[in-house]
Amino acid sequence: MKRWMTIAVLALMLGGCNWLYDMGSNNEATDPAFDISEAGLTVPDFEYVNQEGDPFGTEQLKGNYWLVNMIFTHCPGVCNIMTPNMVNLQDAMIEEGLDVKVVSFTVDPDRDTPELLKVYGENVGADFEYWSFVTGYSDGEITELAKTAFASIVQEDPENEDIIHTTDFFLVDDQGLVIRRYDGMATDQAEIINDLKATVE
Repeated sequence: MKRWMTIAVLALMLGGCNWLYDMGSNNEATDPAFDISEAGLTVPDFEYVNQEGDPFGTEQLKGNYWLVNMIFTHCPGVCNIMTPNMVNLQDAMIEEGLDVKVVSFTVDPDRDTPELLKVYGENVGADFEYWSFVTGYSDGEITELAKTAFASIVQEDPENEDIIHTTDFFLVDDQGLVIRRYDGMATDQAEIINDLKATVE
């Protein structure tokens, strides 16, 4: 018994805080059950700023489907997988002619200025015609938005110089209802793309 307890504790220590990212997330990369429309999650009206420093919020997204994630520019771990995955989805949606916007909320608004987010977006290959990086709010506001709209946590982890946040991507429909949740860590995105095509078209 002691041996198994030791192994379990060691696994947690080696894994660091990464297991926390998965709280409240759908971790089955091949699970086609993406539909969460019955959860009744909606995005409240908001207005912040994008990577250009321009006002950006529900007014600019009105009438559009949009794919959402949460990142920060100095993220030491999961964002380095999530962001390239979102770039792949962006490119696939453009190729398929899907009218879907991409919105990335920073979970580190004090550090992530519009200028820094623009450089980050340029470096990863974001097409700003489709993809907006959002900042201009307080830590408390993004924590509340994550909780209210996406049933997700945002939590500082100072020991690891990290911020815990969801690794899921969320699809919001043209009425502001959160209708899909996708695994942002899944590198095989065929099912996600197929679901996006079927849902948006």
